[in-house]
Amino acid sequence: MSFAVDFSALAGQSCIVNALLYVALAIGVCKLTTLTLSYASLLLDVFVLPPVDFKTYGAKTGKWAVITGASDGIGKEYALQLAKRGMNVVLISRTQSKLDALAEEIELKYKVGTKTLAIDFAADKASNYESIAELLQSLPVTVLINNVGQSHSIPVPFVETSDEELRNIITINNTATLKTTQIVIPLIQSTLKQNKGTRGLILTMGSFGGLLPTPLLATYSGSKAFLQSWSSALAGELASDNIDVELVISYLVTSAMSKIRRTSATIPNPKAFVASVLKTVGRRCGAQERYATSTPFWSHAIMHWAIENTVGVYSKLANTLNLNMHLSIRKRALKKLAKGK
Repeated sequence: MSFAVDFSALAGQSCIVNALLYVALAIGVCKLTTLTLSYASLLLDVFVLPPVDFKTYGAKTGKWAVITGASDGIGKEYALQLAKRGMNVVLISRTQSKLDALAEEIELKYKVGTKTLAIDFAADKASNYESIAELLQSLPVTVLINNVGQSHSIPVPFVETSDEELRNIITINNTATLKTTQIVIPLIQSTLKQNKGTRGLILTMGSFGGLLPTPLLATYSGSKAFLQSWSSALAGELASDNIDVELVISYLVTSAMSKIRRTSATIPNPKAFVASVLKTVGRRCGAQERYATSTPFWSHAIMHWAIENTVGVYSKLANTLNLNMHLSIRKRALKKLAKGK
C-alpha cells in the first residue's frame, strides 16, 4: 500500500513538471516567433518595400513643407530632398546668408517655391514664433520637419554643465519644437480639410542619445527622451486628422553637431540618412517596439533592434558601456582643447 501511495505522488509531480515544461516551451516558441517576425519586419521596411510616394503629402500640388534648422547638414538635406520630390519649402534657421544661398539653389534646381526666415531659437523670444506664424499664415502647409537641435559641445558631467548650455539645449530641442509644432498643426489641419485625400506629416528628430540614457550627455539625452514621449502622444491625438507623426531616431551622422567628418557603415552622411528617412516614412524599421517611431538607416535599425532585444535600452550594462564610451570621448576632447591653448 505504501508503494502505491509513493508512486501516485511521483506520478502527480511528474504531471506538474511536464506541464511546466510545456508552458516554458510554449513561451519560448512564442518569444522566438515574435523576434523572428519583428526582425523580418525590420528587413522588409528597410530593404524591400518601395519608397513612400510623397504625393500622399501633397508633393507636386503646390503644398509646402516647413523645415527648422534648414541651413546645414541634415536640415539642408531635408530641404533639398523634399524639394526634389516636388514640395515647396519654408527654410528656418539662424543665418540669412546660408538660407538665401540654399533657397536660390533649390529654386534653380527643382523649380519649386521657397520662403526663408532667420531666427535664433535659443533666444526663446515671443517675436520668433510671431514671425513664424506670420510667414506661414497663408500657405497650404502639409509637412513639418522638426530638425533644429543642439547637443553638448563635449561630453560633460551634469553638475559641470554650464547654465547657458543647459538652457539652450532644453530651449532649442524642446520648447522651440513644441511651440513651432503648435503653430503648424492648425495650418496642416486647415489644408487637409480643403484637400481631401491628402495627408499631413510631422517628423521630429530623435537620437540614440534619447533612446539610451546617456551619461555625460544627460541634459541632451533627457531632452531627446522627452521628444519620444511627446511625439508618440501627439501621434495618437492627430491620427484621426490624417496627420502622420513620427519620431526619427538616428545614431551618429556626419555633421557639425557630431563633429564627425568620415562616413562608415554606421555613420552615414546627411544625404544618405535623409534619403532613408523619406523612403520609409510611416514604417518602424528598427523601432519595432515603439509606436509612431522609426529608426530608418539600415545599420542604425539593426543596432536599435539588437540592443532592445538583448541587454535592453535601460539596462545597467547599456548604461555602463555608454558611460565608458563618453568618458573616452571626453578625455580626447579635453586633450585636444588643451593642445589648442
